[in-house]
Amino acid sequence: MSELNPILAASAQSTEAYQQAIAQSSQAVVQWLQQPEMYQGKTVAELRERIKLDFNPQGLGNQAAIERAIEYFLKDSLSVHHPQCVAHLHCPSLVISQAAEVLINATNQSMDSWDQSPSATIIEMKLIEWLRAQVGYQPGDAGVFTSGGTQSNLMGLMLARDAFFARQGHSIQQDGLTGNLKKIKVLCSENAHFSVQKNMALLGLGYQSVTLVKTDRFARMDLNDLTEKLAQAQANGEQILAIVATAGTTDAGAIDPLRAIATLAAEHDIWVHVDAAWGGALLLSEKYRDYLDGFELVDSITLDFHKQFFQTISCGAFLLKEARHYELMRYQAAYLNSEFDEAQGVPNLVSKSLQTTRRFDALKLWMGLEALGQKQYAAIIDSGVSLAQEVAHYIMEQSALELVMQPQLASVLFRYRPVEWTAAGNDEIALLNQKIGDALLESGRANVGVTEFDGVTCLKLTLLNPTVSLEDIKVLLALVDKTAQQLLSA
Repeated sequence: MSELNPILAASAQSTEAYQQAIAQSSQAVVQWLQQPEMYQGKTVAELRERIKLDFNPQGLGNQAAIERAIEYFLKDSLSVHHPQCVAHLHCPSLVISQAAEVLINATNQSMDSWDQSPSATIIEMKLIEWLRAQVGYQPGDAGVFTSGGTQSNLMGLMLARDAFFARQGHSIQQDGLTGNLKKIKVLCSENAHFSVQKNMALLGLGYQSVTLVKTDRFARMDLNDLTEKLAQAQANGEQILAIVATAGTTDAGAIDPLRAIATLAAEHDIWVHVDAAWGGALLLSEKYRDYLDGFELVDSITLDFHKQFFQTISCGAFLLKEARHYELMRYQAAYLNSEFDEAQGVPNLVSKSLQTTRRFDALKLWMGLEALGQKQYAAIIDSGVSLAQEVAHYIMEQSALELVMQPQLASVLFRYRPVEWTAAGNDEIALLNQKIGDALLESGRANVGVTEFDGVTCLKLTLLNPTVSLEDIKVLLALVDKTAQQLLSA
């Protein structure tokens, strides 16, 4: 029988139910954290068969519902905190971030208007001010927390598009797209995130609007090719809406030459957006902050805190250099951000976001900074970058392992290449490495990324876990070698 009052409220019955539910859930998490396996190793087919939706018309009650969630969700979840879970930009989370989630979820504030989230609104605005200062922007609060990189990139490209048309005396907001749209282009590197194409399609300009710029041997945007692409566009009668630079490509962790790109763009009056969803963590770095040289020159920036800031998903931000560009997306709804409110100085953040209802994810970053302090935060961010360099050096000493490229952030690209396969073709080696990655996950022992870089299929270690050591990675690489030998024997 379900509870008579299942809503979180001030009644004794409700608060008791809340405490019991939280205690039961947190106890289960503590037990799950202790399990030795990274993953229970169930296949897609096994999970489809195992997980069934069978809702009881009368309800099971909180305790039974939590027990079922533990059995069918928690036990079969990937352990992102496990030292052998290194496939993706998928971080373990700070303990304080978990505590923040309790406060966020219980209060259920919505960030679209001040009267729904009074203290939360002010905290978010002050955090945006702080982030702008870290970047080197002028004082202000032009920016907003987002669900992550794809949404932040969409905001940057949308405002770049609208500013581009506004310079020609046309309002996209009022009148929509106009003119020969096939002549409008966006430039980004070959290694830029797929959300550039995805977002340009959403913005009505299509994949065809994205021109890819070649990259150098370190996967960074090639300035010579960028200059050539700009000249080609001009010769073809095309106009460049924006250049999207990347600070931390998904696989190589490459950071484009931001200062040079911004300087070149300024000569042509072109908007520069930087996707720093990963590399933006270096804002707090004590060792590698100079990798972001020129950050302060660009028009808009994407940041993610659920990567190397170690926050729970989701937590990102969008920063806008000049607040005036927010006017391009302003919309007033009497019940949210009325002119009367604005005249009184009431901040309603709905004007800054693509979302209306929005979580108070900024609390996680604030509590993280409060709990750790900038020095400790810098240390755990830097640890991944430094570890990647150590791992690369170790890989170069192993006869059957081949380093594909020198690491730049906290990722290492390498492949397994048997010593005796001196004459083996790339296709054979590629298939072997794909099978190694698949076999490790299927066994539940490790999650290693499989990707392709410069035509080479390789394995990827994304070292976001500050508790992982070189010795842990040596264990993982031994697993790679053992798995490869088993596959070769079979």
